[in-house]
Amino acid sequence: MKNIKYILLASVATFFVSCNEEEDVDLNIIAEVAELPVLDQGSADFSNYVSLGNSLTAGFTDGALFKASQELSFPNILAGKFAMAGGGSFTQPLTNDNFGGLALAGTRILAPRLVFGGAGPVGLESLIGPVTVTTDIALNNPTGPFNNLGVPGAKSFHLLAPGYGNIGNVALGLANPYFVRMASTPDASVVADAMAQSPSFFSLWIGNNDVLGYALSGGDGSNPITPSSGAPGVGFDGTYGALIATLTSGGAKGVVANIPDVTSVPHFTTVPHNPVPLDAATAAALNGAYAPYNGGLQAALGALAGTGLFTQEEADARTIVFAAGLTNAVVIEDESLTDLGAINPAFAALPKYRQATAEDLLVLPAATFIGTLAVEGNPLTVNGVAIPLADKWVLLPSEQAEIATAIAAFNGIIASAASAAGLALVDANGVLSQIAGGGVTSGQFTLTSNLVTGGTFSLDGFHPTARGSAFIANEFMRAIDATYGSNFEASGNFVNVGDYPTNFSPTLQ
Repeated sequence: MKNIKYILLASVATFFVSCNEEEDVDLNIIAEVAELPVLDQGSADFSNYVSLGNSLTAGFTDGALFKASQELSFPNILAGKFAMAGGGSFTQPLTNDNFGGLALAGTRILAPRLVFGGAGPVGLESLIGPVTVTTDIALNNPTGPFNNLGVPGAKSFHLLAPGYGNIGNVALGLANPYFVRMASTPDASVVADAMAQSPSFFSLWIGNNDVLGYALSGGDGSNPITPSSGAPGVGFDGTYGALIATLTSGGAKGVVANIPDVTSVPHFTTVPHNPVPLDAATAAALNGAYAPYNGGLQAALGALAGTGLFTQEEADARTIVFAAGLTNAVVIEDESLTDLGAINPAFAALPKYRQATAEDLLVLPAATFIGTLAVEGNPLTVNGVAIPLADKWVLLPSEQAEIATAIAAFNGIIASAASAAGLALVDANGVLSQIAGGGVTSGQFTLTSNLVTGGTFSLDGFHPTARGSAFIANEFMRAIDATYGSNFEASGNFVNVGDYPTNFSPTLQ
């Protein structure tokens, strides 16, 4: 069998810089420009702004947190606008370099950022060689307090958890290395460190990871969805209610955002279900290899005829067939298929295999896994072809339905909490739906959900680019205007998304 090589992006858009041709100007025509109103903060008090959330708040992009990405985080962009309306200073726990990644006492624990390698995302070191990650959570943590308390990887209940920044708990999986860098004490919680600053205004964007962790793991059960109901620290409703009650207890006003459909981001929409190129000989060989499996399905169908336990429709869906061409579907494991062995021990050897369809979502890392060999040197062990993809590589329709149900429940909780507390609400779910559905125009730019060329999402496929963060900042200001009577938009103080980059050079220092 020939080696299969999957190319992530068949083509990459080329960008051109062109000059406008000189145009004739009628100097007798004087355009009247309407004078914009003066910026007014309305009823909001931005004097002490604190932001809470996860990686989206921290400025995480391209698979890492690094100094340049933090400086272009949406809360830092907001703080710059707030400063024009009575806002104070805004301190962030900046990392030490633009490589990204973290170290613990000299040992790397998180990898550097991704960069564009010509056909898709690659690790920074694949282009510039080995680097030393200098942000070390045991050796050089910055001193707070910090206004940006976005913690990459945090779920809703983590913001309430004491000890989430205790370095002694990192190896146990009970603490977050990013919060280790900013926690006031080892036993502090994120929300307690926020309240210690007596914020006058806050932003809260949390809950993405409560479903995203499940999605990123292909719904394999290793990172379950947070229950929608339960006590604070357990269920999303109890946790979110406790966060809002605490943050508003001192009279602070704020803005919250709901959870977008995580399955519509390029991390789940870039890799096609059918990327396998085969010649006629290889296709025939594979069909021969799967013939016993296909025959077993037909035998089971005959044995279980009339029981309704195994249908012709499912047998057809599970039958694996390859053909000469460029668009063969990968083979996957599907836990939702009927366990034929449990019905009849005679069919215990029949696994739950089928070929993927357009309804399945393959995670972005599958792009570099499909076509590799499970056993080096053995061409009969091609992953995704001879060896089915495990659950972690694919979001099945049933798993996507679980995610959709959870997001709907979480967003209902967020909307109710925001309304009860009189907070501004950003409909991040609606905005992302527009971006995924064809794009959203901001100024002279149209943002889409395409990986690399869309401008919205960074190379990891789910965190925003700096331009995406600028767009998010505008959406937050739009919501603040609507609730508190400020006029960031009317006074011309939305940011120009075109001033913000969509990628960072591998040589960024």
